[in-house]
Amino acid sequence: MVRAFIALELSDEIRKRLNDAQGVLKQCTARMTWVERDNIHITVKFLGDVDDKKIPEIKTALTSIPFRSFPINTGVITINNPHRPFTVWCTIEDGGRGAQFLDLVENSLSSLGFAREKRKFIPHATVARVRRFDPSLFEVMKLLDSKSYGNCAITGIKLKKSTLTPLGPVYEDLLEVVW
Repeated sequence: MVRAFIALELSDEIRKRLNDAQGVLKQCTARMTWVERDNIHITVKFLGDVDDKKIPEIKTALTSIPFRSFPINTGVITINNPHRPFTVWCTIEDGGRGAQFLDLVENSLSSLGFAREKRKFIPHATVARVRRFDPSLFEVMKLLDSKSYGNCAITGIKLKKSTLTPLGPVYEDLLEVVW
């Protein structure tokens, strides 16, 4: 079995800036797990545990999706839910292109037995997961209100393997499709 997901990669510059924002966020007293700089990405679809024998079919399906590169702009550092924060992320503005791509992915993978996502696609780059919330997180996030994390072109996708370890996930590229 392979724990897998489909991702859009951000530029090195955006990841560096988001990593710098993590340094500011570390001033709060909430207990958080930080996403490693090189692991910051936009998840299109989490596939979960997939039988190794299905990976070639997934690769074929993803390779056959017609799509073109598109620009994204980073937004603000925020949380998934102000009443029950679980994830700290950077909003992403993509003009709806990520949702369009996800729809094509869903169409392509549904015939392989993957359930369609029921939630609306909200493009974002996770920078931390909240393990124990503390209100100081809101105060520290205000320090980042005027920050810019940049923009870039999304030029393809990656099928990634995620191996969970005590030190955090280790990602391995199984496929890269460049548009």
